[in-house]
Amino acid sequence: MGLPLNRLLMWGVLMFLAASACAAETPLRIVTEELPPYNMTQNGRVTGMSTEVVQAVLKEVGMDAPIQPMPWARAYELALNESNVLIYSIVRTPARESLFQWVGTIGPTQWYIYSLADRPVKLDSLADAHGHQIATVNQDVGEQYLVSKGFRIGEELQSSTKYEHNYRKLKVDHVELWISNELNALYLTRQNGEDPDKVLIRSLPLPELSSSDGLSMAFSRKTSAETVEKFRVGLETIRRNGVYDAILRKWL
Repeated sequence: MGLPLNRLLMWGVLMFLAASACAAETPLRIVTEELPPYNMTQNGRVTGMSTEVVQAVLKEVGMDAPIQPMPWARAYELALNESNVLIYSIVRTPARESLFQWVGTIGPTQWYIYSLADRPVKLDSLADAHGHQIATVNQDVGEQYLVSKGFRIGEELQSSTKYEHNYRKLKVDHVELWISNELNALYLTRQNGEDPDKVLIRSLPLPELSSSDGLSMAFSRKTSAETVEKFRVGLETIRRNGVYDAILRKWL
């Protein structure tokens, strides 16, 4: 004998609500870019200083999720618009403050505009960089910063999808200047078999990008406050117990 109609309807409603709840629970997605030595792929595995910090936090909070490296512009777009997305290593700026839910600092950062020692460019201020060709990375904080100061992509700014492209542009004289995070610039120069102290000139320090906040990890706005808080506590825990400092000592 079949179930009464009202019980069938109730059962259907409950099943619909359960399915909807499951659909709403989007799995955690972690996105990053190739920014050595902070985050990079080696032998098919994502590693780096910032990556190890993120993995330590995941272990601390008892969660697991794959880390997906991709071009920065794509990672940034996903973190802006999708739910349950964690992005790293990202610079926390006033312009980005309300766009993400910030977990905390995962690595130090200093930014400069570089030139080559055999083709040095003297800059007394950022205004002096106008009229020069500058290598940038699409949608990264260096490019966003220069755009906010009146530099134009495709005119003075030559945008790439990968950081190593910009070092090559500087070397082959496609550009005169290169805006970069210091550790990344040093790493790429050494990977090319060269001594940064002999090859690179720090033409202009950029204190606005080199804050004590450093590089951060952040969640998309469409992520639950509970998840964000869990990661904040996890990061604070590995800072207190020495895990964070041990990771930085390993890489610096």
